Amino acid sequence: MYESKSESLLPAWHFMLRMFKHVGLAIAIVLVTLSIGVLGHLWLEPIHWHDATLNISLILAGIGPFIMPVSFGGKIFFAFYSILVGLVFIATLGLILAPLAHRLIHKFHLDDDAD
Repeated sequence: MYESKSESLLPAWHFMLRMFKHVGLAIAIVLVTLSIGVLGHLWLEPIHWHDATLNISLILAGIGPFIMPVSFGGKIFFAFYSILVGLVFIATLGLILAPLAHRLIHKFHLDDDAD
């Protein structure tokens, strides 16, 4: 997927295309996570879709729920969903930072070869 240490540095426009792909994939993962949360919230709590979207968006942002769950199933869902959100945050951060870290490390290796 990425160029090896012996290959030259990727041109800037190829790198930007790689970054757009990674950011697009991260946005897709966040949208899937958001829809899982909204559907679960609608299924387990007596709430309208716009309130569920607001509530789940606030949880995804790390702020916390606006409307606390009332039912037992809703509380269990929110507990597991919060764990999922933490894992999604770490995964999307790694997904976005991976090309940047690779380019930086690749550039350092190229500098070592020039000496």
